[in-house]
Amino acid sequence: MANTQTQIQSDVVIRPLVEKDLPAADQVMRVAFGTYVGIPEPSTFFGDSDYANTRWRAHPKDTFVAEANGEIVGSAFVTWWGSFALFGPLTIRPDYWDRGLGRRLMEPVVDLFEQRGVKLAGLFTFPDSAKHLGLYQKFGFHPMCLTAVMSKEIEPVKSSLEWTRFSQHSEAEQKQCLGECREATDSIYEGLDLTHEIQSIQHQGLGDTVLLWRNSKLVGFAACHSGPGTEARSGTCYVKFGACKTSDRASEDFQILLAACQEFAVSVGQPRLMAGVNTARREAYYQMQRSGFRTEFLGIAMHRPSEPGWSRPGDYVIDDWR
Repeated sequence: MANTQTQIQSDVVIRPLVEKDLPAADQVMRVAFGTYVGIPEPSTFFGDSDYANTRWRAHPKDTFVAEANGEIVGSAFVTWWGSFALFGPLTIRPDYWDRGLGRRLMEPVVDLFEQRGVKLAGLFTFPDSAKHLGLYQKFGFHPMCLTAVMSKEIEPVKSSLEWTRFSQHSEAEQKQCLGECREATDSIYEGLDLTHEIQSIQHQGLGDTVLLWRNSKLVGFAACHSGPGTEARSGTCYVKFGACKTSDRASEDFQILLAACQEFAVSVGQPRLMAGVNTARREAYYQMQRSGFRTEFLGIAMHRPSEPGWSRPGDYVIDDWR
């Protein structure tokens, strides 16, 4: 068995993902997750949402594939948010499970972390899988608190909330908005920067970013995907990242940001809002529950190194790192 595994590993090439690999990488991702959770047709996992294409187009130089006999059998994606690196998904085709390919895909990813000197790297994985936890622990990731992926059905509402869309601003105004978003995230975690994420959503046409204002000052924002072909899906608006600037009014601002996201979802014809929150952000988690959000499923956040980042009481942040 050991010799067979060694032979299989030697026949597999780990290399950067290029555009022509995307259909195969997307299929492997769906089949891997679908097989793991046990749905009848694994290839239908994720429905009409899209992770492979959207993440590669955002960071085309920082995605890796495992290739065997000319076929894509695995992939790993990295997303950069300033001083933070978001890792995943990492997926392996089921007929190549338990052959050491996860470890081999992790190696260039961790090398990237070292080269860029990221302060914190994080991922989302199955909390009940010793295999997943064990693999990531070998590369310096530590299990932290549970993350709740939540959703709520919404109805049209009328209000006078002070929010705008990033896309409705002029180029000069967008530059200023991005600067204020950086100020907001830097107040939460030094160097955290969603500039590229916000711009990628706009350039790829994935949705828009909700900007929350008070007295003409930005106090919060939410980068949202909307509908099919994005990290949401049909009928859904997904908050990939949302945050309120640290202040004594952050709790109030967070409540208003949740309402603004619902208004945005209605405005783009999506009746369902999905958003994730790490349960270590206790106030934000309970506030979302009180606002009508219900947990769909749980994952566990793993951090490298073992520090809380912005998953602490008093941090009003929405993200789930899937």
